[in-house]
Amino acid sequence: MDKFSLKGEVAFVTGAGSGIGQAIALDLAAAGADVALFDLPNSEGVKETAARIEALGRKALITGGNVTDQASLEAAIAQTEAKLGRLSAAVNAAGIANAAPAEEMAQSQWQRVIDINLTGVFLSCQAEGRAMIRNGRGAIVNIASMSGTIVNRGLTQVHYNASKAGVVHLSKSLAMEWIGKGIRVNIISPGYTLTPMNLRPEVAEQRKIFERDTPIQRMATPDEMGGPAVFLLSKAASFVTGVDLLVDGGFECW
Repeated sequence: MDKFSLKGEVAFVTGAGSGIGQAIALDLAAAGADVALFDLPNSEGVKETAARIEALGRKALITGGNVTDQASLEAAIAQTEAKLGRLSAAVNAAGIANAAPAEEMAQSQWQRVIDINLTGVFLSCQAEGRAMIRNGRGAIVNIASMSGTIVNRGLTQVHYNASKAGVVHLSKSLAMEWIGKGIRVNIISPGYTLTPMNLRPEVAEQRKIFERDTPIQRMATPDEMGGPAVFLLSKAASFVTGVDLLVDGGFECW
């Protein structure tokens, strides 16, 4: 099953210090890729990710910065290519979540979520895409959410939902712009997942409801997003682009 292997690939992962980003970075390394890890400069989790990747026998490179800063992303991609080789795979998982009733939400709260979750994904894709266009090939996976398609009962998060819907359509638009340049762009939309976001105080009382309302009767673990990411970045998905892959335990079927 060599077509599922990422041996020889150089990957770049944002949000690699925790949650889904960390889990996917580890699975990319397990599949054979060398991985550059992009997270906030003070992230302790990214050091753990790097150590675990190196324990798998793959190269790990820590690149610090903020996804809202175009210059730091461009510098991180340049560093990645200088240290690991030509960029060929990327996963954009950096994101935040919080909650407030729409009628009470401060503009600053709205703007921060949009800036990180949507503009940050665009800037990441732009930096990655520029490198991949130069290299003549590549594959990108953006992490959205089922909240980009459905409205979560009991959660007041219009900014988060809007940002994730934007990620889905942004990704499909990029897939079509870059389809003739050797670059595939796809989306993973997780359901309720046991990440730091879903350990937020405002979600604590909801977790049992999340489990009850998910047909598979539990929440996902972050590592359950790794297999879909490996597939979408591998040769096994060579004819797959512009797809929003729901990994939600059947939630949207109900």
